[in-house]
Amino acid sequence: MNVHVTSRFRTFLHAVLCPGLLLVTVMALHPALAKAQPNSQVILQGRVTDAATAEPLAGAHVFIAESMIGTTTDGEGRYELRGVPTGANRLYVSIIGFEPDFRDLMLRASRVYVFDFALEERVFEAGEIVIEAERDDKWLDRLRKFERMFIGETPNAESTSIVNPEVLDFEDKRGSFTAIAAEPLIIENTALGYRIQYFLKDFESTPTRIRYDGEPLFEEMKPESAAQAAEWSARRREAFIGSFRHFALALIAGRSEAQGFKTYSRPSVTTTNPGTFDSGRAFNGQQRFPLDPASLLAPGESEGEHILDFKGYVEIVYMGEKEDPAFLQWGANRGRMTPGYQTSWITMERGPTVLDYKGDTLDPYGITFMGYLAWERVANEVPKEYRP
Repeated sequence: MNVHVTSRFRTFLHAVLCPGLLLVTVMALHPALAKAQPNSQVILQGRVTDAATAEPLAGAHVFIAESMIGTTTDGEGRYELRGVPTGANRLYVSIIGFEPDFRDLMLRASRVYVFDFALEERVFEAGEIVIEAERDDKWLDRLRKFERMFIGETPNAESTSIVNPEVLDFEDKRGSFTAIAAEPLIIENTALGYRIQYFLKDFESTPTRIRYDGEPLFEEMKPESAAQAAEWSARRREAFIGSFRHFALALIAGRSEAQGFKTYSRPSVTTTNPGTFDSGRAFNGQQRFPLDPASLLAPGESEGEHILDFKGYVEIVYMGEKEDPAFLQWGANRGRMTPGYQTSWITMERGPTVLDYKGDTLDPYGITFMGYLAWERVANEVPKEYRP
C-alpha cells in the first residue's frame, strides 16, 4: 500500500526512478525558466539568543531551508547570510538543546534585513532519547524501516546513507512508528554528490500516513574524478527534470506544455485512502478534464509573484520520462508490468499560496503531492537553487 507522506505541511506519495530505463529529455530549459527576473540578492543579519536568559547562543546553525546558503553564529550570537535571492525563503535556526525556529519570508527588495531569534530550551522527557554507539537488533530493524520511509526506495537511495544514525531513537507501537534525533542527521548522497545536514524535528508513520518536520541544508561534495563529476551532473539534472520545481518554472514562463507537462482537472476523490493511488486506479475511473495550465496562476502582490490556486485535484503528466520499473514494484503499483508516463496529482489543503519567480512557495509545504512526484524523498532532492 502506498502511504500519504507529510513533511510539515507537504504531503507526498512517493514513486521511484530507475536511471537505466528513463526516457530523459534532451530539451534545454528555456531561458525564461532559468531566470524569470534579475537575480537580486539580499543580506540577512541578526542575533540568536536564549529566550530564558537573553544570553547569546554561539554555534547555532542559521540557513535558508533546502538550499546551500548557511552559516553559524559567532560568540555574540550574531549571523550574516549573503547572496540570498529575493522571493520566498524559509530562514531556519537550530542548535542542540533548544527548540528550532524559522521565518517564512517574502523578500521583495535587494537590501539588508534583520531577523533576531530567541530560542526556547528543548526538554526531553526522561528516557526519550539516549545516544549510543551500539544498538540492538531491534533498533537496527527500526533504523532500516526509518531509512526506507525517510531516505526513500529509489535507486539513488541505495547510494545515500545516514552517517550518524546513533543520534536517532525510535518507538514502534501498534499503528504508530516515531523517530526523534538528538542532533542533526548527517546524510551523504553519493548518487547526487551532496552532503546534507537534516534538522529533523519529528517523524511519525501510521498505516496511511508518514509525517515529518525538518529542514535540509545542502553542501556539494568534492568529486574524486572528472568522471564522477560528470555522473553527478547528469544525475542532478535527472532529479530536477520533471520535478515540481521544473513544472512551476515552466508554468510561470507559460511553457509547461512545451517542456513536456500535460495538466488535467480531477474534481474529487472516490476512495477513502488517497495513499493507495496509482496511475491506473487513482480515481477509480473518474473522468479527467483537460486543464489550461495558465488558469492555475493569477497575478500576485508584486512583480515576479503569482497566486497558485485551484479546486479539487490537478493531474500532472510529464511526457519527458517514463516511470522507472522500480516504481511498478512499490505499493499499489504492484502488478503493473509496463511503465507509463510519470503521473502525479497535487491538491491544496491550506488554500491559495504565493509562488515566486524561482518556483518557491511562501508556504513551502502548502501543496499536497501524490503519485510520482511524491515518491522521491530525501535521496532525490537537489538544493532549491539548482538549475541544469
